[in-house]
Amino acid sequence: MSLLDTTDQTTLRLVAFIAIFATMAGLERLLPKRQLRAAIAKRWLTNLSITVIGSLLIRAMALLSSPLAAIAAAAYGTAHGIGLFNFTTWPLWIEALFSVIVLDFALWLQHLVSHKWSPLWRLHQMHHADVDIDVTTAIRFHPLEIALSMLWKIVWVLAIGASAISVIVFEIILNGCAMFNHANVALPGWLDRILRQVIVTPDMHRVHHSIDRREHDSNYGFNLSIWDRLFRTYCAQPDLGHQDMVIGLKPYQSEAPTRLGWSLLVPFKPLRRED
Repeated sequence: MSLLDTTDQTTLRLVAFIAIFATMAGLERLLPKRQLRAAIAKRWLTNLSITVIGSLLIRAMALLSSPLAAIAAAAYGTAHGIGLFNFTTWPLWIEALFSVIVLDFALWLQHLVSHKWSPLWRLHQMHHADVDIDVTTAIRFHPLEIALSMLWKIVWVLAIGASAISVIVFEIILNGCAMFNHANVALPGWLDRILRQVIVTPDMHRVHHSIDRREHDSNYGFNLSIWDRLFRTYCAQPDLGHQDMVIGLKPYQSEAPTRLGWSLLVPFKPLRRED
């Protein structure tokens, strides 16, 4: 019985999510990088509520049409011979490796465009409006942005012919890396320097959440750090240092982003962005 014939893949992803979330949250308590400004309980309730709403929207999309989820789209592509890898005889592990790399680039590109194109920035600014950055920021994405991101992933999954297993692996890695690099964790400098040669570290991604426009228009990677180096969007450190840098967006330096209603409605308000 395949993963898609049971609820195993859902259980696997949920267990991985809980385990990584709990680990990062624990490390934030043991090895905090920065002192958080906002009340944790209120921020966490808002950020967790946002991800629940987003998950329900994705499930609703899947009910409308089964391919409207990346894993289901992969199974559909395999069954109908759609996509590059369905015309190759490569071993599964090679296809999975290439699928993870290509899908990671696809999300890096989506992230870049979300900062450059106003209609997408309206949605993405909710993520950046968070006045602190910790493990819950990793799941603070507007439900409509999550839905658009899922459609974008489906296009790439079908184009390359990624297998369902490859997509499951990618989704687990994506969620795990996002929680890791958003975590308010102080890694030893030597470890950060080694890890960021391959993956995005908390210090590297924290720069992306700087209030400084030049800094938050850099370091777009979620998993691999190579894309920012390759396309010259890499910024090693914030000008003010990690302790003194300000997190969030200039127009929203208040408690408003910690409120659920404000966060869900901000894309529909007049766009405020300062250079």
